[in-house]
Amino acid sequence: MARGIASTRPSTASDSPEGGNWWIRLLVWRERHIPDKTFVILLALIVGIAAGLAAVLLKTLIGLIAGFLTSRFDIERDNLLYLVFPAIGILLASLYVYYIAREPISHGVTRVLYALALKKSRLKIHNMYSSLIASSVTIGFGGSVGAEGPIVFTGAAIGSNLGQAFRLTPQKLAMLVACGAAAGIAGIFKAPIAGMLFTIEVLMMDLTAGAAIPLITASVAGATVAYVFTGYNVEFFFSQSEPFFASRIPFVLLLGVFCGFVSLYFITLIDSVERGFKRLRNRWVRWAVGGITLSLLIYLMPPLYGEGYEGISRLINGDVTGIFNNSLFYAYRNNTVAVLMFIFALGAFKVFATAATNGGGGVGGTFAPSLFVGVMAGVFFAYLFNNLGFIDPDTPLSIKNFALMGMAGVMAGVMHAPLMAIFLAAEMTGGYDLFLPLLIVSASSYGVCRIFTPYGIYSRRLAKRGELLTHQKDRSVLTLLKMDSVIEKDFSIVHPDMSLKDMVDIIAQSHRNLFPVTDDEGLLLGVVQLDDIRNIMFRPDLYRRMNVNRFMATPPAKVVVGTPMEKVMRTFDDTGAWNLPVIDEDGKYVGFVSKSKIFNSYRQVLKHYTYD
Repeated sequence: MARGIASTRPSTASDSPEGGNWWIRLLVWRERHIPDKTFVILLALIVGIAAGLAAVLLKTLIGLIAGFLTSRFDIERDNLLYLVFPAIGILLASLYVYYIAREPISHGVTRVLYALALKKSRLKIHNMYSSLIASSVTIGFGGSVGAEGPIVFTGAAIGSNLGQAFRLTPQKLAMLVACGAAAGIAGIFKAPIAGMLFTIEVLMMDLTAGAAIPLITASVAGATVAYVFTGYNVEFFFSQSEPFFASRIPFVLLLGVFCGFVSLYFITLIDSVERGFKRLRNRWVRWAVGGITLSLLIYLMPPLYGEGYEGISRLINGDVTGIFNNSLFYAYRNNTVAVLMFIFALGAFKVFATAATNGGGGVGGTFAPSLFVGVMAGVFFAYLFNNLGFIDPDTPLSIKNFALMGMAGVMAGVMHAPLMAIFLAAEMTGGYDLFLPLLIVSASSYGVCRIFTPYGIYSRRLAKRGELLTHQKDRSVLTLLKMDSVIEKDFSIVHPDMSLKDMVDIIAQSHRNLFPVTDDEGLLLGVVQLDDIRNIMFRPDLYRRMNVNRFMATPPAKVVVGTPMEKVMRTFDDTGAWNLPVIDEDGKYVGFVSKSKIFNSYRQVLKHYTYD
């Protein structure tokens, strides 16, 4: 790997003025005196601290806005302002995105995955703050989304821009992006282990020996900053008043299966509803539909307001009736059927509220909504079984325990990240005594969900476009390879009416043994291989009597420009060919792709993007 600063970025006019010379001198000094791996760890610490501060700032802004707007609400009755605040919030966020950010910034985790896959881990400067502003307004005013997606985007952008400033290579830049994302999760949840696991399972970074230290450093730094500024308490207070017995394991397995199907519902519905919003071309119409939908849902079910953390906190501490506060249904809070129906509705319609928030122009993630839906799933499951007569009334299923397990189960299925779900649920609540049931629920939910969809909610969009990096190195490198970079065009073109003599003359001047045959308009008609005509090319008596159309052959397959490289390699495997012609969408000849060229490019990309 080249170590010279000049080799990573050519000199520009901006480097030459006196104001820029000090920075160039600093870069040169750093490279001479600080080893690369040590420097990356140092930068990971800085990124972790910055991302932790960003997480604290985001949570503070959301709390201040939401507190200012809802502090005077009456918990015993409905509040009409629920019909106003959420729509205003997504309107303000959408105006900020359209007129100031001027590019979409929602779905932050997906955008980080895209940057890692196809943008050499480069994120823009405004991404370090734009998501903070837009999401704090969206969530503070009641948008039913989470702050975790925006903080991941913010942390990743901090890592990316710091790495770009120091002219780091793409693999080191990717490492800092991952460190920023990990620190963001660690800071917002006070969960350093979950932050590191997030980058491994969701961002699909390989945990090599060289990568572990920067990730741990950033995660611990992010969580430490959060502890310093917000105290050493966990995100959700949880006290396990009921012990977990082995006799409950069958119910835990059933909960895991149930959470797997809930996760599938979550992923599928979010995708479908947001695609429906995209079909609304006019952004004002999108805002109107999203704002009205969101406001009505929150008015009917106030726990859908914002991230929903208040409802989560109540349920994991056994306060089921508290979720009726501020609602039309407050008088029914002690009715068993009403409780079941309300919990079911909260879990089912949280997905619609989240999709309406993002589809209408708001900015937020799906991390917190998956936690919310998971808690509702766990409480609904335990409450239902306790009241169906299957459970001994003297030893009912613990609402608190199953709420926590449901949180982990749905998170594991929605994100396809069972390890992160287990540790995040434990770190957020201090519920380490439930580690075994958390593991069972997360693993079974993930297994059920993966049967029906191989991708989590964040990777699903990129996977559909063939732009997703995965833990499978072959597939990831092929994703990074693009058709344009491997097409070879130095082949001599022949035409079907050419004589054998003309063909021999072209062969004499070419260094290839393969020749595309096209018509006058450039349409590919076939190919001529040197081995196929070797027995006649030295017979002068056939030079004028035989034309190219007599001995040209149909290629074993054709590749259309823009075909994903993984599909190209499958075509090579299916046909056994070593070279395949490339055509455009109109069938016109463009060039050839060869296995040897792809293999050479594969080795270069693999070396370029592997952090060790």
